[in-house]
Amino acid sequence: MPKPVGNRILSQLSRADAALLKPHLEPVDLPLLAQLETANGRIDTVYFIDRGFASVVADGPGKRDLEVGIIGREGVTGFAVVLGNDRARHSMYMQAGGAGQRMSASKLRRAMAQSAGLQHLLLRCVNAFLIQTTETALANGRSKNEQRLARWLLMADDRMDGGELPLTHKLLSIMLGVQRSAVTATVQALEREGLIKAGRRAITIVDREGLVRFSKGAYIAPDGV
Repeated sequence: MPKPVGNRILSQLSRADAALLKPHLEPVDLPLLAQLETANGRIDTVYFIDRGFASVVADGPGKRDLEVGIIGREGVTGFAVVLGNDRARHSMYMQAGGAGQRMSASKLRRAMAQSAGLQHLLLRCVNAFLIQTTETALANGRSKNEQRLARWLLMADDRMDGGELPLTHKLLSIMLGVQRSAVTATVQALEREGLIKAGRRAITIVDREGLVRFSKGAYIAPDGV
């Protein structure tokens, strides 16, 4: 089944809702590590990602950063804005570079106030992300590193075109919440199973269905990503 092209939220807008948003949307490049939100910072801009995906990363004083979720073309950033707040609890940056469209948070709030349908659509997006974070917590608590990596690679592949993922061990260590040496061992374990091929700055998925089986239920196929 072919993957959706462009941002799913924008593609689902009614004509009336498109008229509310599209005059305020601006195309934007989103390179690797582009900062979309800062922990405890004010959210002035929201992003509808077309290509690539962003990581939501939790951190704390003296603690190792840990990814709690990812968002790509299935949704929009600025969950706090959708829920009536104006500040991000966690950092968010591009883990796989791409492109998208941005608009001011204030104009998104104004559009939501004018359209119950748009508000409902964006709340569904937030709900889907909350479900993802719950599944991440379950995987972190119940699954081995190898199964968690298999799940994450599948989630990343859902949001990318093609089987090559431009990822480094540093970024994967944040995803798994482990030292880079543990990342190396985990990647090698999946390579030995013939599921992936790891290069210096990218991982290629060789056997997607095998990865699904290897995850032992940690991966759940998303709806429409």
